[in-house]
Amino acid sequence: MYNKITRILLALFAVQLFCLSSAAAQTQWTEDGNGYYDFSKEGIVIVDLLQANKREVFLAAKDLTPTGQHSPLEVQSFQLSPDKKTLLLFANTKRVWRENTRGDYWLYNLNNKALTQLGKGLPESSLMFAKFSPDGKQVAYVSKHNIYIEDTNTLHYKQITQDGTDRMINGTFDWAYEEEFGTKDGFRWSPDGKKIAYWKQDAKDTRHFYMINNTDSLYSFIIPVEYPKVGLKPSATSIWVYDLNNSTNKPMDIPGDPSQHYIPRMEWTLDAKSVILQQLNRKQNESKIMLSDANTGTSRTIHTETDPAWIDIKARWNDGDPSGWDWMDGGKAFIWLSEKSGWRQIYKIDLQGKETLLSKDNFDVIQIDRIDPLSKNIYFSASPLNATQKHLYQLSFAGGKAKRITPAELKGTNSYTISPNGKLAIFTQNSTTAYSNGSVVSLPAHSQLIPPTREMQADKTVPQTEFFQVTTVDGVTLDGWMVKPKNFDPKKKYPVVFYVYGEPASQTVTDNFFAGKNFLYAGDMTEDGYVYISLENRGAPAPRGREWRKSIYKNIGIINIRDQAMGAKEVFKWGFIDTDRVAVWGWSGGGASTLNLLGQYPDIYQTGISVAPVTNQLLYDNIYQERYMGLPQENEADFIKGSALTYAKNVRGNLLLIHGTGDDNVHYQNAEVYINELIKHGITFDMMAYPNRSHSINEGEGTSEHLARLYTRYLKQHCPPGAR
Repeated sequence: MYNKITRILLALFAVQLFCLSSAAAQTQWTEDGNGYYDFSKEGIVIVDLLQANKREVFLAAKDLTPTGQHSPLEVQSFQLSPDKKTLLLFANTKRVWRENTRGDYWLYNLNNKALTQLGKGLPESSLMFAKFSPDGKQVAYVSKHNIYIEDTNTLHYKQITQDGTDRMINGTFDWAYEEEFGTKDGFRWSPDGKKIAYWKQDAKDTRHFYMINNTDSLYSFIIPVEYPKVGLKPSATSIWVYDLNNSTNKPMDIPGDPSQHYIPRMEWTLDAKSVILQQLNRKQNESKIMLSDANTGTSRTIHTETDPAWIDIKARWNDGDPSGWDWMDGGKAFIWLSEKSGWRQIYKIDLQGKETLLSKDNFDVIQIDRIDPLSKNIYFSASPLNATQKHLYQLSFAGGKAKRITPAELKGTNSYTISPNGKLAIFTQNSTTAYSNGSVVSLPAHSQLIPPTREMQADKTVPQTEFFQVTTVDGVTLDGWMVKPKNFDPKKKYPVVFYVYGEPASQTVTDNFFAGKNFLYAGDMTEDGYVYISLENRGAPAPRGREWRKSIYKNIGIINIRDQAMGAKEVFKWGFIDTDRVAVWGWSGGGASTLNLLGQYPDIYQTGISVAPVTNQLLYDNIYQERYMGLPQENEADFIKGSALTYAKNVRGNLLLIHGTGDDNVHYQNAEVYINELIKHGITFDMMAYPNRSHSINEGEGTSEHLARLYTRYLKQHCPPGAR
């Protein structure tokens, strides 16, 4: 059995993995970059990294208690005004789809300790993305899809957009943009404070998908979600600029039909004369970088890139966050990543569109960790020799060969949260044998300054996770991990459980402390006598080159499924797998892969547990599915061919289908259409619907425990454990 901390971490890991997208929590650093702020019952605390994590109260709980109230504000984050005299506190936050991005904002005066609420008269906890103007005299924010500007002295606010509704969205985004691009904050102050640029989305033609709540009131009620299904046009998206001097809103003249393109990134140029943006076409295989003049609205394209498959945006190499523009040379050039060479590499592009390759190593950049203008270095993660690991590298602004910073003896998935001063990093070392976080290292020397605050070691008395490779009949080499049973005897036969994801959103085979640990199993799989395995198919976002990742284009549900099945056949050749006891399970994309494996290769898999699956690719959202599959108006046959629904009639084994009825991501509709297909063909199965639970199925008392017990009982019943 895993200890409590391990189970909590596994559960958190699982939620991150199964959601098709997620954004990483941001560390809020002190101004000098030598510490960070911690939000706790004490109030706001400064953690000093140069003094062994010394904690000093910055604002006590009593300072955060408004007049007339008995409890302090629950502060999630704050900003310091440019004159360093006022704090902008974000408190009493509420969830919007994935994250708590709306709440109340308060000003705290550091001199007289006065605490004043902004947006009085607006609905409670409705303010979003408030930020100081560059001179600190005003704060702009979003409420109910309109943008406001409030004077920090008079507290008088002005509504600068008038048309905001649930169907006309200013300064933030619809469900699909947030889910698939990671966009949330939809407006920017100009560097001179004279203008505000913002996104406007016209969602009036985006249909609502209705979820039904049957349990929380006497009569059922519907929950509408703006959800553009694959094949339907996205919300029309445009960029506008508000001029504070003359109180006018002006649209930027961006070529093309606004309902047939995406604008996942937009920022101001440093001279405040223009906004710079990225436009993707509907198929997301053509990217244009444009400059739009803030006064005239005239736009010009400075850079164009095309790809036979798709083009990833910054969120894919920035921990899910697409915001910011990575400037160099005083704003005359910027950093860009591209896979055009066959590897994901770092380029510099100037404002005339001239492109210079900086990272000249023939391997993939996994993510950018910090661009440090002081030392003129770029820190990035990569793993040239082992696609299951991750290490830190350093590259000069001048370009050339990168230098590995992570010591050679450190294996596994090494993660760094690098200070704004580029000299310190909070370091997490994560491998199958050990997990530690909270240590502080110097950069680029990687000298440990502070030891880890949390450490876990693998229990050496139980079977360890082993990594392996198999080469399929198609000549494809797959990475995998395996955990064998206790008292393993290679002369005996054991049941196997395959864990699968299979789509471009996530890897399963990575060298981390949680690899091989099944958080849904209520017990000890090694003690009970299971072999637990995961294989990484083509199309997974592993650092194995562009061709590996993009071979899945228009082939989701085909190429990844064949890789998994052919990989399983190679595993069977080891001789200790009981091929009459083969189970597979997965969640979300992994749930879809599970159903496809049962339907396309029923001779291999006898038991499947599918959680929250996309059963018909034509039912998922347009941004994700069209990115990887094209437009169904042009190649609908590929969507049908790769959908589990097509193969439901072939299912012969044991199937447990699990879905939350309140899933706003992969709608419960997917379960129902699949169930109908099974019924039509007389196929018996088992089903568990969790009322009003979302895609992560973790809401409500006892839910996670119930799910684990259900999963474990079904597995033991239909894929009996133990050697034979």
